[in-house]
Amino acid sequence: MTDNRQLLKGNEAFAEAAIAAGCRYYFGYPITPQNELTEYMSRVLPSVGGSFVQAESELAAISMAYGAAAAGGRALISSSSPGIALMQEGISFLCSANIPMVLLNVSRGGPGVGGIQPGQADYFLATRVGGIVDYHTLVYAPASIQESINILMQAYETAEKYRNPLMLLVDGMLGQMMEPVVVPDGVETIPTTDLHALNPWAVTGHRGSRERRVIRSLRLKPDELERSIEERGEKYARAEIELTSYEAIDLDGAEIVFVAFGSTSRIVKESLTALKRMRIKGGLIRPITLWPFPYRAFDGIDKRTKAVVSVELSKGQLIQDVKLGVNGRFPVKLIHRTGGMLLTPEEIVAAAKNISEVN
Repeated sequence: MTDNRQLLKGNEAFAEAAIAAGCRYYFGYPITPQNELTEYMSRVLPSVGGSFVQAESELAAISMAYGAAAAGGRALISSSSPGIALMQEGISFLCSANIPMVLLNVSRGGPGVGGIQPGQADYFLATRVGGIVDYHTLVYAPASIQESINILMQAYETAEKYRNPLMLLVDGMLGQMMEPVVVPDGVETIPTTDLHALNPWAVTGHRGSRERRVIRSLRLKPDELERSIEERGEKYARAEIELTSYEAIDLDGAEIVFVAFGSTSRIVKESLTALKRMRIKGGLIRPITLWPFPYRAFDGIDKRTKAVVSVELSKGQLIQDVKLGVNGRFPVKLIHRTGGMLLTPEEIVAAAKNISEVN
């Protein structure tokens, strides 16, 4: 049996997966810890018939990508926390104009420019939106490089189905680490001349052969703006039913249920084994979609559970959705580190042991 796995760094694997999924347009501005992705795209994308543009800023990058996506092209934007913050107005425009795009946030510690080490303080930025509100970005939080690849291979189809930007929130640890992965064969690339047929909304140039198409965000008539917002709300309601995804581990009989996403969930999984040796049964809910958030996962928590614990690399953001999911049925606690510091299994075990004894 042939082993098709290859050892890849996260950022390079993300780039390969995006290209395999049909991405042919990349507009980037360098920022740590995702620079390898930009460098990889600059080297490889032109060789497959794509276009790479080194933008002069994050604001320029998101605006260029807006144009490519509005013409029906599969465009990719990648950056890290402060860069994504600068792009929020553009992301708001994309949502308002119903334009699909895939974005990667290889996040780092904050606030402000922060540091360059891994962090999860972008949770609110990704799930609560940073531009003018009444919109959502679809947000996925993979926990491994292979899962990132798998999500990216479907990301464009999902974004195009909902005509909405889709973000992968991937912390800097996943971007910088290496794992053996399989990158699937690429999808068949759609010729530029056929984009108008694939995307009947796209501005591809009509040459007098059809009616003009207009993509816009500005709607000056209040009733028209309200109608567009309500229609978008219906789309998001469908997404909550169709896209919500999570992993649940050992919830039945668990004394403590942890909730964690991304790289942090892997550390929690290691902690569960150590707690088991101490005769403390732990469970885990790992949200794969951060928006829509899998609130229904909390219905599976055993009534004997003593506490639900949010584990995150921030001062406490995920915990807000954990509290909504728990809905007052159990005490909710927080285990966290900030500033780019990673939690260790030992820290989680010690905190969980204390919670178990107190409760």
